[in-house]
Amino acid sequence: MIRPCLRNLVLSVAMTCLIIPPLPATNSDLPDIGSPGDSVLSRDREVQIGRSIYRSLIDTDRVMSDPEIQEYVQDIGQKLATQAHDGDFQFNFFIVNDNAINAFALPGGYIGIHSGLILASNSESELAGVMAHEISHVTQRHISRAVYANQRNSILSMAAMLGAILLGAAGGSSDAITGAIVTAQGVTAQQQINFTRANEYEADRVGVGVLAAAGFDPEGMPAFFETLARQTGPLASQAPEFLRTHPVTVNRIAETRERAASLPRPEVQDAAGYSLTKARIRVLTSSTPEKALEFFLGEQQNPKSIGNLGTDYGIALARMELSQYDIACDQFRNLRAAHPGIIPFHTGQANAELALGNRDQAFAIFDQATALFPRNVPLTVHYAEALLANGNAKKAHHILLDLLNNVPPTAKQVRLIALAASAAGDTAEAHYYMAELHLIKGDATMAADQLRLALSIPGLNSVQRARFNARLEQIQEWVDREQKARRQNNGNAQ
Repeated sequence: MIRPCLRNLVLSVAMTCLIIPPLPATNSDLPDIGSPGDSVLSRDREVQIGRSIYRSLIDTDRVMSDPEIQEYVQDIGQKLATQAHDGDFQFNFFIVNDNAINAFALPGGYIGIHSGLILASNSESELAGVMAHEISHVTQRHISRAVYANQRNSILSMAAMLGAILLGAAGGSSDAITGAIVTAQGVTAQQQINFTRANEYEADRVGVGVLAAAGFDPEGMPAFFETLARQTGPLASQAPEFLRTHPVTVNRIAETRERAASLPRPEVQDAAGYSLTKARIRVLTSSTPEKALEFFLGEQQNPKSIGNLGTDYGIALARMELSQYDIACDQFRNLRAAHPGIIPFHTGQANAELALGNRDQAFAIFDQATALFPRNVPLTVHYAEALLANGNAKKAHHILLDLLNNVPPTAKQVRLIALAASAAGDTAEAHYYMAELHLIKGDATMAADQLRLALSIPGLNSVQRARFNARLEQIQEWVDREQKARRQNNGNAQ
């Protein structure tokens, strides 16, 4: 068995070596990237590959599905993405449960951030700086440019290598990982290595501009590079340089700092969500709740942490994990009273009240919160989970359907509405929602099967039957396009 820390390193390194995605830039000072790479790797094909790899990560249970964490990172990512492209790509930001300090871009606009990177960051601008760097890999179309520059190394072979590394990392197979790395070393020429290093510098330069345009402190990027340089351990130094995820040099730090100095530097305060997200990640990823509580109690004694809501929130969350519901409930009640505009304090107290058996009080808090913050995804998800756990599947289905009809869904949200529909006796609708879940995960074949099951349920009304058939036709058209693109890509690779 390969050691867990080495599995984490190899997984993150492999991703970043193969990830260099696309999108036309809008800033006038950016280099003219042209479109020759489209002849080798189209944007549609990039999306297909990125979706497939993302699905593999979900299947290996590496992607964190916590709604508060997902909402925060998606909000930060979209704030940056609006400054970086013309809308041709739909970015998808997600957290990988991995203590390594790393982030990566996948083809088609899938951006992953390791939980360890968020914990290692010291400010929201540092986190945003890393995300801006990865977004810039996408907007500069680095994968298509890399494939175009070295057409003999087909994207299929690169994707296959990445798949081997992912499977090896998930299953602990050192042979699979070693074999994949040897393959990478065998097919990657020095020219390609240099090309990748050039991509890193370009992503730095473009990313700093994106960071500043989105209203963050542009110094966040070089500041985090320095953090990265300080925390590069002996394990990272054992890997060949071209396999390291983000080789940080003095020159890179100096160049990004010089670029940042030429841009406006606004007075930026970290949003409350930053410290709350760090606290939530620490509790969820700690080996034991006791260790998480010990950390936050220690932080409480740190003068620099005075007034840090994340510390108080982390203590309350850790006490919930330790089943100290009465203490946690008091803490959440105080936080909610002092900061009524922060949604996690409402859900925290409501869940604590439920754990204490105070159902009426808990659902009163949920009802009040949903009136104050309508269609907030984490709030609605927690409310629906509480309703399901207390036998009110029909209401859970109702509020989740309202959310689904108005807000782009997450996988957890769709899975939950499928459970709610099934528990409420709406079997056909449950199959329909499961089809949507499979689509989110990139499996159109399973989605079509679920729709056929939905159509086979007796008693469908005319509206349901028409809706299910229309969706099935859409999916079949999508499958046909995917198969055509795959055949064309296989022909180009031969």
